[in-house]
Amino acid sequence: MTDTETGVPRNPLPRFEEAEGLGPEDAEFVEDLVAVLAKHGNLDRFGLCLLHDHFPLRAGEVLVETNDPVARTLHAHVEKADRTQHAKASQWRFVPHDGREPGAGSAGGSCQEIMLCTTLDLCPGRTDDRDGR
Repeated sequence: MTDTETGVPRNPLPRFEEAEGLGPEDAEFVEDLVAVLAKHGNLDRFGLCLLHDHFPLRAGEVLVETNDPVARTLHAHVEKADRTQHAKASQWRFVPHDGREPGAGSAGGSCQEIMLCTTLDLCPGRTDDRDGR
């Protein structure tokens, strides 16, 4: 996968089939993470996702999620970063602090956006008054 802001290759992620999910050995890690989220009032704002790749992204491309609340489906597709109409990032990947330029990426260089949400559909957190929804 490529850092869409700089075009610099990221450390590769495993394919979904190879990615290891949470297990009993992760209990202490999850407890620590929950404590940090609670300390900052973010338990209902952030969670975990399994980082993985289904396919590579080229420089200048972003992964965008859309949804259809009537059909109850979620879709992800690739768009050109400079032409997307995304509203905001919905998933991030943590990155090491060393070797990063200050201000590179979200949260002062601590995260890279890996999924965006488009304004054309009902993104998480977006309200829409079509059809009384």
